[in-house]
Amino acid sequence: MSYDRFPQTVIHGHDGEAWEGTKAVARKLGELARQANHTFVVECYPGVSDEVLELVRGAFLPDTTILSDHVFYDGDELGRRIRPHLTDDRVRGVMFYGRMEDFIDPKALESARKTVPHTGRTLVYGVGAGLIAPADTFVYCDLARWEIQLRYRAGMPNFRAHNEDEDPLRKIKRGYFVEWRIADKRKMEVFEHMDYLLDSNVTDNPKLVRGTALRDGLRTVARTPFRLVPYFDPGVWGGQWMKKVCGLNEDAPNYAWSFDGVPEENSIYLRFGDVRVEVPAQDLVLYQPVELLGMANYCRFGAEFPIRFDLLDTMGGQNLSLQVHPMTEYIRSHYGMTYTQDESYYILDAGEGGGVYLGLKEGVDRQEFAAGLRDAQAGLSKFDADAYANRFPAKRHDHFLIPAGTLHCSAANTMVLEISATPYNFTFKMWDWDRLGLDGLPRPIHLEEGLQNIQWDRTTRWVQQNLVNATEVVHEGDDYLEEHTGLHELEFIETRRFTSRGVTKHDASAGAHMLNLVEGTAAVAKSPSGSFAPFVVHYAETFVVPAACGPYTLEPVQPDEQIVVIKAYVRN
Repeated sequence: MSYDRFPQTVIHGHDGEAWEGTKAVARKLGELARQANHTFVVECYPGVSDEVLELVRGAFLPDTTILSDHVFYDGDELGRRIRPHLTDDRVRGVMFYGRMEDFIDPKALESARKTVPHTGRTLVYGVGAGLIAPADTFVYCDLARWEIQLRYRAGMPNFRAHNEDEDPLRKIKRGYFVEWRIADKRKMEVFEHMDYLLDSNVTDNPKLVRGTALRDGLRTVARTPFRLVPYFDPGVWGGQWMKKVCGLNEDAPNYAWSFDGVPEENSIYLRFGDVRVEVPAQDLVLYQPVELLGMANYCRFGAEFPIRFDLLDTMGGQNLSLQVHPMTEYIRSHYGMTYTQDESYYILDAGEGGGVYLGLKEGVDRQEFAAGLRDAQAGLSKFDADAYANRFPAKRHDHFLIPAGTLHCSAANTMVLEISATPYNFTFKMWDWDRLGLDGLPRPIHLEEGLQNIQWDRTTRWVQQNLVNATEVVHEGDDYLEEHTGLHELEFIETRRFTSRGVTKHDASAGAHMLNLVEGTAAVAKSPSGSFAPFVVHYAETFVVPAACGPYTLEPVQPDEQIVVIKAYVRN
């Protein structure tokens, strides 16, 4: 048994309600087009390719086609309205909390509505298409965020923009802070009304699923342990560990990140009979928030999963950038985010020289530290990080806590399971070891913001006492060992480590659990009441146990094998 790169949840009771491939999808859609007077609305998530329009047009053979793009303000006006939320930074903007209608021209919308005929077959297609006309048949065309990001890198522009050649990081920023926000709100407005969902993630291989089956599928996932679909990305500091453990392409130069526990970024696979459909995991968070998160977490965070797990691989690679995350007040006042990126590094493996930079050395002079960084950024000198930052050696199962405001980075030859809160990409890089990114450009540096957020009193003695292996035994016996390993009292995430050769008992009723098997071949989660089927996970796999699962147990698959599991949840 080994790492599963394609985890899926089988949805029972809906065989025959999903179709795969251009011919099968077109045939099914064509069956719906037999009525003489019918309005087909195909609403799209931003980023859906034009091939979908050709598919549905060829299937429906409409007498009239209305494209929704024209009800939005033109590119220049849309850019003007969005600009305050984009900033000049390559990666970060200010969160937009409005709605899709804020970017629609009311006159153009009213004009489009008047063009909808009362007879014949009419196709209304595109982003926000359902705002133009009520549907006799409503199809929603969805797309995962990772696929959107790959399309941006390949040259796809943002919605209603002509920025094909723009820096992909800026395209992603526009998506994250504006486009995806309004699209998700709009999607949830129509979610219960979807007759069908069209999965357009794989070019030339669309999948279609009946809306009732999709909704039942998400309700099923919210009541059983599940895994997200992981994706992997190279980086300038990337390593070689994940290639072997996760079964990746050996010919790739490296892999730096694995995102396998980030519901806002990852997707989920739902299997309906012979067809596997991919939908954004955020659909689950938005559609089943209480069942997934628990009521207390939903009241606190809204429909947002507040914990994320990801892997950072520098085994045979390089140091990460020396960085700091913003304090809560700063991220709220400057970027409109409600909480910040507190985090920790749990060490899965470490090689020779592996370690973690964490906190400042005693007696660091602020002005000298800042001047050294500014000179290095200007190319006047190299920055001697070891003269200012603590560097702690790392070994398997060490846990380094990193509350916001703490200077830190993983060193080379270290395999990190990063456990953190989920605000997007709010890392203030202060020194990147004088290197370029894989795109040949300097990686974004946020030196001045970093200097405003560093907590200068987090120096060697305080860090050693509070942030390095701050482990407390909760239970120790012949049956199992449970330890509190973090996070720091300044952070809202609690982590517990369980070491056992038998059964351990858990209860997610108060709020969802996110876990990773950090030692052992495989473990199985079971429901004492039989509310979900036994769920098997393998080494290094992250999985979620929704609040609706309630009590559950964990045990090794192989008899008498020792397993170690790290579990994270929100402190209540």
